[in-house]
Amino acid sequence: MRLMKAAAINSLGHLALFATILTSFSLFPLSKAAADSTLVTDISSHLISVTSDFTGTELLLFGTIQSDNDAEEFGHDDLVIVVRGPRKNVVVRRKDRIAGIWMNTASVEFEEVPSFYALASNRPVEEITSATSLNRLKIGPVRLGFLSEVPGAESFPFQEAIVRQKSEDNLYSDRETAIHFLGDTLFRTTIDLPANVPVGDYVAEFFLFRDGDLISAQSSPLFIKKSGIGRTIYDFAHDYSVLYGIAANIIALFAGWIASVIYRKD
Repeated sequence: MRLMKAAAINSLGHLALFATILTSFSLFPLSKAAADSTLVTDISSHLISVTSDFTGTELLLFGTIQSDNDAEEFGHDDLVIVVRGPRKNVVVRRKDRIAGIWMNTASVEFEEVPSFYALASNRPVEEITSATSLNRLKIGPVRLGFLSEVPGAESFPFQEAIVRQKSEDNLYSDRETAIHFLGDTLFRTTIDLPANVPVGDYVAEFFLFRDGDLISAQSSPLFIKKSGIGRTIYDFAHDYSVLYGIAANIIALFAGWIASVIYRKD
């Protein structure tokens, strides 16, 4: 019964995610060339299991560009792929030295910050489309534009801190991964998922541009879940946080007592 309930909750969450994706795409009208060019895309795995010995993995993204135009027009097509998620609220605090002591002096809370972000393209995105389109589609870590109640100018240093920290943790990729074309229409690329990749719901977004205009877009869901003993401990810690804290303290005290007995000197 619990598994059925969890599955129902996950299904509702996935439907909400798809609705958000479709809504975001509808905000960007496609050009007339969209009727002649479409994307057919997929990823190597839609479910990645994270176990206790997980050391990271490589995600393969691939597809084809279907077009009714002549073959020579394919040279004008550009492709951008973005992998992002899961979204969480993040509080960033700034420390200043006051009377010789480092103290928190200001903080900003951002909503729906992607815990992971990776970007791939066949050439630099600045050469593919305008800065306005890149900002609207949030292509690139520096263009994510995190939501907060603080005005943009005041919150910008805090946004930079998020991008900088996640880049150091290999969760944000500020370097574009190359997309390789196999012939005129087939393409493929790989995205590295580090060992510390957060669990949750992800989405892979594919954007096809022609002469700077967005002409087609596709998305594929990706789910990263814990499995094995790690999943059991994770679920117990979240479902019974008080009992988990008590059990952790008891185990720590017992381990300390055992260590003192073993290494006790006569």
